Amino acid sequence: MRSFRFFLPALLLLAACSPKARIDCTVAGAPGSQVEVKLLDVNVYRVLDTVRTDASGRLRYAVDVKPGQPEFVYLFRDGTKLASLLLSEGEKAVVKADTLGSYEVEGSPESVKLADVEGRIARFTREINSTEDTRQMSSLFVKFYRECTKYVMDNSKSLTVIPLLFQQLDANTPVFCQHTDAILFRRTLDSLQTVYPESAYVKALERETVRREDALRLRTMIGEATPSDYPELNLPDINGQKVQLSAVEAKTILLHFWNSSSAADKMFNLDQLMPLWERWSGRGLQIYAVDVNPDKAMWASVVRAQNLPWINVNDGLGAASSSVVLYNVASVPTTFLLSAGELSTAPGSVQGLEKELSRLLK
Repeated sequence: MRSFRFFLPALLLLAACSPKARIDCTVAGAPGSQVEVKLLDVNVYRVLDTVRTDASGRLRYAVDVKPGQPEFVYLFRDGTKLASLLLSEGEKAVVKADTLGSYEVEGSPESVKLADVEGRIARFTREINSTEDTRQMSSLFVKFYRECTKYVMDNSKSLTVIPLLFQQLDANTPVFCQHTDAILFRRTLDSLQTVYPESAYVKALERETVRREDALRLRTMIGEATPSDYPELNLPDINGQKVQLSAVEAKTILLHFWNSSSAADKMFNLDQLMPLWERWSGRGLQIYAVDVNPDKAMWASVVRAQNLPWINVNDGLGAASSSVVLYNVASVPTTFLLSAGELSTAPGSVQGLEKELSRLLK
């Protein structure tokens, strides 16, 4: 099953003696049950307390919340998330939940919006898990990406955009994986800072925004720079034999960084790279595909299952790989063109890449 999650850089926990936000929750069919109250901390939930429901399945709990610093709080029972809340100081959230994870909330406007956001994520997860058709998966992802972008732009002063901005397709691939998404992150950050300047979540978003802007700036510099000699790579293929990049005999090499655990990257192999290979490999194109998934067994399985005919390499070091460092790869997929010993950033569109290959392989 594919799962979707979001992570944040390091966050600070609330100090004691803060104003309270109150939770009044009734869990249908769960009298006398243990319910964990958790706070979002980095990419995990921090347990605040364990509360037992009464004979009617009801529990009450107060959470410390600093003024102007709403908190993401979650209720769990037996490993199942009952409700997700975004609480401000002084609020009383009234929750009606069942043991399967469905719930309704009143009294906390941001919690109501958060429920809508999580509903969108859940629907997308169900839809993409229900198909193995790569084209349909690609269509679903594009639709969801546009939905997320619209929501973020329409709600740029709401902390409910945080789960969407930091949402992950897998451990290495965010939904917002394009370099130009840095522009959306900056716009949203500037809006949130006017409302929640002291929020740890906003400060985390600021760190991520700066990181993305640096990556975009670097990519732009590479794209505008005069082509130059490229860093050498010598990585093992699926048979454990090292393949030296400079030893590859081809007029033009497409150096492609990807992640074999990413559904989007696997779709890219079949929908974009394969047609390019079929059209240009006979005219002098070779693809040198560097996988950044540390799970080499999964990578080898994907390469074989997709019958990828080009050079596929992986050193099993993931983001710590020297290849990632040498080529300043901030996110995947990232692609370069090597021709006549010179390196340049590949065009961002398939049409642009086709045009460039036509020039290089004429």
